Amino acid sequence: MPAETIHAEYTPSDDEPFMNERQRDYFRRKLLAWKDDILRESRETLVALQNENENLPDLADRASSETDRAIELRARDRQRKLISKIEAALTRLEEGTYGYCEETGEPISLKRLEARPIATLSVEAQERHERRERVYRDG
Repeated sequence: MPAETIHAEYTPSDDEPFMNERQRDYFRRKLLAWKDDILRESRETLVALQNENENLPDLADRASSETDRAIELRARDRQRKLISKIEAALTRLEEGTYGYCEETGEPISLKRLEARPIATLSVEAQERHERRERVYRDG
């Protein structure tokens, strides 16, 4: 049976040792696939921006085009930051620290990692972090 088939059928479970080889492989593939998707979308966006007709005669059309371009460039900047976080997660996988909270050292729940594979904090630590940010922002 090909690895892709096994991967497609496999879901990490709390019934197995945390961050065993199979789970690490699962999250590595998930992160790499996510990164590939972002890079593909980024290339498609770049091609679309390059192919866009820059010599629009109508001022309103030109302004609209510039607004669209600014939005696309902001989206690409967010994607670049996300790729950086994905690469950091892949590094943590190689170092053996992936899946563990940076603040407490405790395992991050599989449910959280499934939803946000780049997570570096457990839900509890993330909530504490966000509460502290609100206090500083509102204070």
